[in-house]
Amino acid sequence: MRNPSRPWSVALVIVLLCLTPLLRAQSLPTASGEGGYTMVGGGGSLFQIDYSRRDLGGLVAYADINPAWRYGIELEARTLRYRAVEDVTEASYMVGPRISLRPGSRLQPYAKFLIGDGRITLPYHYATGSFLAYAPGGGVDYQLTDRISIRIVDFESQMWPDFPYGQLCPYGVGTGISFRLNSVKRFP
Repeated sequence: MRNPSRPWSVALVIVLLCLTPLLRAQSLPTASGEGGYTMVGGGGSLFQIDYSRRDLGGLVAYADINPAWRYGIELEARTLRYRAVEDVTEASYMVGPRISLRPGSRLQPYAKFLIGDGRITLPYHYATGSFLAYAPGGGVDYQLTDRISIRIVDFESQMWPDFPYGQLCPYGVGTGISFRLNSVKRFP
């Protein structure tokens, strides 16, 4: 005697095998990021140097290297020479981690912690020195296009603990514009 349920089970298996290409075994990603990117930029700065409480203006060049869309490294070179009185100038060359707090949006706040070399020229070039410097800071970038970003504000508070006449703590703000070197890689 034949089993009457057997043809139906064979037909069901055949139908399921035909439908498997339409079924999805993995879910779609719930979030996406831009991928890694590198930006280079420059701008202006206004700092209050701690040596004799003077305000100096200057230029800054920076690069943001982000292997992941949220975390990266910032390199920064700043020279403060404008409005120098008695030829007192400062410069800093720093590198450190940078975290984007809202990556992917047009308005991108970030935090950073840089460490490197701080250089000062004392009045009338009487002496110059190079000292360890570190700087917590942060700011806000505005993504104008896929390749151009405006640095609305960048705040930095430097500390030079090894300065011979006591620790120096210059602080200031900057602004600028940066350009993405690689194209945007968007994921689904």
